[in-house]
Amino acid sequence: MKNLFKKLTLFFAILCMFYYTTSFNEVLAQTPQTMYDRAWNLINTKYVDQTNNNQNWKRWRHKYDDVMQTDEDAYIAIETMVSSLNDVYTRFLSPKEYSEESASIQGKLSGIGVQIGVREGKLLIIAPLEDTPGERAGLKAEDEILEIDGKSTKGITVDAAADKIRGKEGTKVKLLVKRGKEEPKLYTITRENIELKSVSTKLPETIKIAPNIGYIRLSSFISKNATEEFKQALEANKDKDGLIIDLRSNPGGLLTNAIYIADFLLDSKVIVSTVDRDGYKETQTSTKTTLTNQPIAVLINEGSASASEILSGALKDNKRAVIIGKKSFGKGLVQEINRMPDGAAMHITIQKYLTPSGTDINKKGIVPDIEVDYTKEDLDKKIDPQVAKANEVLLQQIGKITKK
Repeated sequence: MKNLFKKLTLFFAILCMFYYTTSFNEVLAQTPQTMYDRAWNLINTKYVDQTNNNQNWKRWRHKYDDVMQTDEDAYIAIETMVSSLNDVYTRFLSPKEYSEESASIQGKLSGIGVQIGVREGKLLIIAPLEDTPGERAGLKAEDEILEIDGKSTKGITVDAAADKIRGKEGTKVKLLVKRGKEEPKLYTITRENIELKSVSTKLPETIKIAPNIGYIRLSSFISKNATEEFKQALEANKDKDGLIIDLRSNPGGLLTNAIYIADFLLDSKVIVSTVDRDGYKETQTSTKTTLTNQPIAVLINEGSASASEILSGALKDNKRAVIIGKKSFGKGLVQEINRMPDGAAMHITIQKYLTPSGTDINKKGIVPDIEVDYTKEDLDKKIDPQVAKANEVLLQQIGKITKK
């Protein structure tokens, strides 16, 4: 039986989604030619692979001299040059794309506050965020969005739909929504500035765990607020005997968030090492103080990537948690964000990372200690065998501790 990730084409978006471990480097405004020159030089000096995908990088140096007249010309030239690296994580961001990314890092976007996805060709609401215009309007999980502002959503992508639903605070969006067998209903919803939450401690009502087991869902590491939100969730669960940390379909985010959160859970242990193009290795180690000694089970799947793999890899290699679910995505690369003129930016892969045991997981992933599938049938039945297994494992561990 194929697992849910492979069988169900489902793309999650809180109207913006990110996959990068980043740092920031700002630059001053310049001409299209100097913009291109800077992009060329950044890759020439920083890109993790010194062969630049086994090509003569100098051939790009003057390829578009005297051709670029506008910033748009430079953007196209840079995108063409970057694509030659054949690295999906090294890419150019337009001013609009970078602005949206920056908003997510700040933890805020303007919209109606719903998670959307495409499944079997249908644009669906995955879940409305708490206390947002979407939730207050009455939108629910599994609602199908038929039209956005009078235009059909047939064949639409998640990114395109998100772009249409987002908008300035105070403006309105009209959604034609179908719920089950009911007649479609038109919702007119006023957009607001939405504070994006990375952490939740709520399970679906149909999923039950023991009352002495805590649950923390970490959906992304991208927001600068993620570390503090996770710390608050740990505090809220401090009286529990065991803890489930759910990293499923978490695409990653800021490297610093992964390190800080691992530091909450590990006592003087190696968290992660990074290696740059020159072979320089830098190791991050946790402090002596942890926020909890509770037994931990971590849930991962094929959508768990980047910073999710740093955290789960650190907890696994240090035998601090039992990893349950499916093998993770396998993104063992670190990107740096370099700001360009006029609000554009470049993501450049500058390092690879290794788990505490020295394992390079890029294109390999983190293998769970206990493999448990989660199928479409499970979803339809509203059961979660991965959570159930985590609950079972923790209760067994707690029982052993109690007997001692």
